[in-house]
Amino acid sequence: MPARPFIVHVALQTPSHSGVGDLLSYASERPLAPGTLVRVPLGAREVLGVVWDADEATGELPEGATMRAIAGVLDGVAPLDLPWRRLVAFAARYYQRALGEVALAALPPQLRDLKPEQLARRLRRPATAVGDNSNAIQNIALTAEQESARARIAAGKGPFLLFGSTGSGKTEVYLRCVQEILEADKGDGFPAQALVMVPEINLTPQLEERFVGRFAPRFGPGAVVSLHSGMTNPQRLKSWLAAHCGSARIVLGTRMAVFASLPGLQLIVVDEEHDPSYKQQEGARYSARDLAIWRGREQGAKVLLGSATPSLESWHASRPPTPEDPEGGRYVRLHMPSRIGAGALARVRRVNMNQQPRRTVFSAPLLQAITERVARGEQSMILLNRRGYAPVLHCVDCGWKSDCPHCSAHQVFHKTDRTLRCHHCGFTVRVPHHCPSCGSPDIHPMGRGTEQLEEQLGALLRNVQRPAGEPARIARIDADTTKAKGALEAQLAQVHSGEVDVLVGTQMIAKGHDFRRITLVAAVQPDGALFSSDFRAPERLFALLMQAAGRAGRDAAYMAAQGTQCEMWVQSFHPQHAVFEALRTHDYPAFAAQQLKEREEAAMPPFSYQALVRADARTQEVAQGFLSAATAAAHAAGLPGIDLVTLFPPVPLTIQRVANVERAQMLMESPSRAALQRFLAAWQPVLQTTRSQPEHKGLIRWLVDVDPLSI
Repeated sequence: MPARPFIVHVALQTPSHSGVGDLLSYASERPLAPGTLVRVPLGAREVLGVVWDADEATGELPEGATMRAIAGVLDGVAPLDLPWRRLVAFAARYYQRALGEVALAALPPQLRDLKPEQLARRLRRPATAVGDNSNAIQNIALTAEQESARARIAAGKGPFLLFGSTGSGKTEVYLRCVQEILEADKGDGFPAQALVMVPEINLTPQLEERFVGRFAPRFGPGAVVSLHSGMTNPQRLKSWLAAHCGSARIVLGTRMAVFASLPGLQLIVVDEEHDPSYKQQEGARYSARDLAIWRGREQGAKVLLGSATPSLESWHASRPPTPEDPEGGRYVRLHMPSRIGAGALARVRRVNMNQQPRRTVFSAPLLQAITERVARGEQSMILLNRRGYAPVLHCVDCGWKSDCPHCSAHQVFHKTDRTLRCHHCGFTVRVPHHCPSCGSPDIHPMGRGTEQLEEQLGALLRNVQRPAGEPARIARIDADTTKAKGALEAQLAQVHSGEVDVLVGTQMIAKGHDFRRITLVAAVQPDGALFSSDFRAPERLFALLMQAAGRAGRDAAYMAAQGTQCEMWVQSFHPQHAVFEALRTHDYPAFAAQQLKEREEAAMPPFSYQALVRADARTQEVAQGFLSAATAAAHAAGLPGIDLVTLFPPVPLTIQRVANVERAQMLMESPSRAALQRFLAAWQPVLQTTRSQPEHKGLIRWLVDVDPLSI
């Protein structure tokens, strides 16, 4: 008589807001440990799932019951451990997403497609050679500030906020902390592992080079792996498996790496922790920085956040105790104010553009400073956070503008390929020879982008020569010039080798890069963020400008040999603004104190907690109507926590139409994080019920964004 099958509960990816539960039950011939990867039937498809812990014990199938059976077990991969499953469950609960959605998104895409026999073939491939444990790691001598930070991290539990000036050597502190946890591993359990996160893909190659150079001789070339979306699916699977089985001791990655399976995790480093790129903007809108803090606490790993311009949330959380606030913050703040080699921070020079001729792009003093540096063989960097040639084309006669037909936004003029391109939906057309509205040939670009700056600098510096007599060389780095594989690395190599005299680019050149010959940085149009409706705009602008200023003068010996001082130029119509005043003295603590005071008075984060609900529909009326109806239903039901939550009326997004979809949002705010979470959890079924009502037929989707970074 055949044995009864066992019931196993599986987390798998189901359609968003489908009403399908977090876990589906399947029949198995044998009991399976939680965390086991399985392939199961779902409708007409076969998909990957993760066996999950269930409230009730996994047992035998009741007499007479029928259940779909598991299709296969990926026995070659060890079960995902309890700390990983707890991290996924917390992220799904906190960010209001389905458990299976978060769990499966955290796994490499190729793993979702491989059958057990295909995976077994992959796992039979030879492993990477290990290093020679007798090799000593070649360290750089630490400064007194670096050594103090390292010692405090080694002696304490954290979390730690390493507040270090640009060029103060934060990366070397990271390297030493990683080295200590790896060398302290006695080999009596799972190998010790470290996770090091950076905000953007373009920062991983240079960091990987330093980590491989430092640790590969001792622990082997496979001890350091990367995890980011720029890798191919086979590469991501290989790195993930190496981390999961312990052969990879160090994982470098972007925000997705926070979900890497690291059973031996003992240290998490979040570099440039203030960067908004750590916040996912699609699907489960998680903050990798915040999840790193949670994961470190749950898994007993130390967490080190690093930045020259910390987020105000982290700065507030690391406040030292005072008589008025005897407990202080939850983080330990470590300060490294000095640059390596006693290099000076950039002198900030402000140009009042009200006193410059109309339509001036480069003021005469700034142009003269750039010219002098080219003549001396030094490099300059020009920052403009807008790609393309111009934000819009405009007809002088009838006022026509190059609006996108599918979005409430302009199509950007790209002169290089003579196209008008929408940066929201991607719709592209050729530049018209005449105005499409009135036929006038008098159409002109309005505003400026990096393409135009590159062109104008070429004209202004055409007679300027380098020390050897060659003409000045100008390069541009932005999302348009780095599309091809390897393009960014090649362009950065040109800058590092001195082949470029003036580098023009967007924010992707302003952070993390260790340019050794740049002595001048200029922000030509930074005023746009000064008067934004988003309360975080000043914080983001200050961080961007401080990070950009930090690219200048990083090599103290080079600066001394040149006999020059590094400079940060800011061209503004509001040069006395508080942001530029704080930038002038490189005084982040003063800027943070002023911003936190304003936020406390206005009861804004970090002194309150927020969430957004966004609705996408065929019309704005349907989108806002859905949100209004869901709000009314929440009040009528008296949902838990609603007495401590303020629900603001729905409004259109700043760009309210994208790809012919209308978008509306509503903000929720509460002084209590727990009350907001209770309310959101109780509101989910209300939102689902509201969506099914006939008057909301045109609704396409809705989503919740907890702790939003932009409103």
